Amino acid sequence: MSVLVFTENWDGKFKKMSFELVSYASKIAEMLNTQTVVLSIGDVQEDELKKLGNYAADKIVSVNNDKLKNLDNQVYTSVIAEVATKEEATVVIIAQNNMGKALAPRLSVKLKAGLGAGVSKLPASVEPFTIFKKVYSGKAYSNVVIKSDVKILTLAQNSFEFEENVKSPAIENFEATIGDVKTTVSNVQKQTGKILLNDAEIVVSGGRGMKSGEQWAPIEELAELLGAATACSRPVSDEGWRPHEEHTGQTGKIIAPNLYIAAGISGAIQHLAGISSSKCIVAINTDKDAPIFEAADYGIIGDAAKILPDFIEAVKEIK
Repeated sequence: MSVLVFTENWDGKFKKMSFELVSYASKIAEMLNTQTVVLSIGDVQEDELKKLGNYAADKIVSVNNDKLKNLDNQVYTSVIAEVATKEEATVVIIAQNNMGKALAPRLSVKLKAGLGAGVSKLPASVEPFTIFKKVYSGKAYSNVVIKSDVKILTLAQNSFEFEENVKSPAIENFEATIGDVKTTVSNVQKQTGKILLNDAEIVVSGGRGMKSGEQWAPIEELAELLGAATACSRPVSDEGWRPHEEHTGQTGKIIAPNLYIAAGISGAIQHLAGISSSKCIVAINTDKDAPIFEAADYGIIGDAAKILPDFIEAVKEIK
C-alpha cells in the first residue's frame, strides 16, 4: 500500500505547489500507516528530485520519455494509473489546477476511484475515509465520505501549511507504457518579465472602480513594489482594460495567494469564488456595503485612485 502524489515541474524545476502536495500526501500516509510515493513525469535532474525528500517523500518514481514533453491528458492518465497500480496506491493526490482538473476525472474512471475535488484540509477520518471541502463557491463546507478502494484527491493551492521533514528517498527510473500521443504542440509562447498569477504569493487586483485602463498605473506600481502579480475582475477584462489572463473569479483563474489586494472591486459572488482561499484579503471600495468587505480581513472605504498613492508611499517608506 502507498499514497501516490503526482507532482508537476516547470522546465525541470519544482515549485511550491509540488512541495505542498508531497507534504500533504505524507500526512495522509501517516494516518494510513503507509509510505509516500512521489511520481515525477518529465526531464528532471536527480538533484531536483531529491528536493522532494525534504518534505517526507519515501520514494520517488521518475518517468522520462520524449513523448511526455507536452501534456496529453489520455497518455498522462495512463502513466499515473500504471504507477498507481504498481505501487498499490490507495490514495492518489493531484493539484487542483488546470492540469489536475483535466487528469483527475479521467483517472477516477480508469482506477474506478472516488474523487474528492478541491480538498483544503486533511481527512477528518480514514475509516470511513472522510474529506473536508468547500461547496457553493466557498459559502459552505461539507464532509464527504469516499467508499471506493482507491481514492483520488485534488488539493486546493496554498491551503495546507507545510514544513520540511527531511528524508532520503529512493529514486526509481520507471519505463512506463506510453500509448499514442494525439496532442501536438506547434508553437509555445511563454510569458516573461512578470510573476505568473497562479504562482504569486501576493496579488494586486483592480476592478471597474478604477474607472478605466488608463488608471492602472498605481496597481502596477504597487505590484512591482510588493513583488506581486496583477489581476482584475471580469468586467475589466471584458471591457478590454486588462488582458483576459489576469481575470480572476469563477470563470477566470482560481487563486490562493497569501495576500490579495482588491482595489475598486465590488465582490460579486463569481469573483469571490476565485479568490476566497486567499490567506488575507484587503479591500478598497467607495461603497461601504460592497460584498467584498464581507470576505475581507481589512477594509478601506474610499476611492482607490486616491488611496493607492498613499498605499504606495507607505510601502516605499517601509522598504
